[in-house]
Amino acid sequence: MHLVTFALIFLATIAFMEVFAYVMHRWVMHGVGWFLHASHHRARTGPFEWNDLYAVIFAGPSIALLWMGVRGGWGDWAAAVGAGIAGYGAIYFGFHDWIVHQRLPHRIVPRSAYFKRIVQAHRLHHVVESKHGTVSFGFLWAPPVDQLKAELKASSGAQLREPSLQD
Repeated sequence: MHLVTFALIFLATIAFMEVFAYVMHRWVMHGVGWFLHASHHRARTGPFEWNDLYAVIFAGPSIALLWMGVRGGWGDWAAAVGAGIAGYGAIYFGFHDWIVHQRLPHRIVPRSAYFKRIVQAHRLHHVVESKHGTVSFGFLWAPPVDQLKAELKASSGAQLREPSLQD
């Protein structure tokens, strides 16, 4: 496979993963999967939370596609998709776990309008302690913050909590 084709599949997979992550976050994690995700909407008391199991679950297809693409004869397309899923996971970890939730120490300060909006949107997502009434389910794209604040204000199902240093 040509490197450009591999790169395009890789980038398309990252874009698709944002849509997939939105759907999973909105309707699975805040639905039937709340039993794991609820830990992420409470203050963390140690280095891990039950919600971290989602990273393990979502790594499975990436590992399988990479393995089958490289060693299993499925072809370069499978490796490109597996690498795209892994790439999205790395972006998610860097943005979500490291920068927003400060699970690793850093001195990164959001300066661009995009970076500020995405961090604010995720923090607005976490002011809700319940699985209902939450806003902003994406990770790489978020609606304008004013829109999210209006949605929160209009929500009747949101159980707001006090912010903590880990938010």
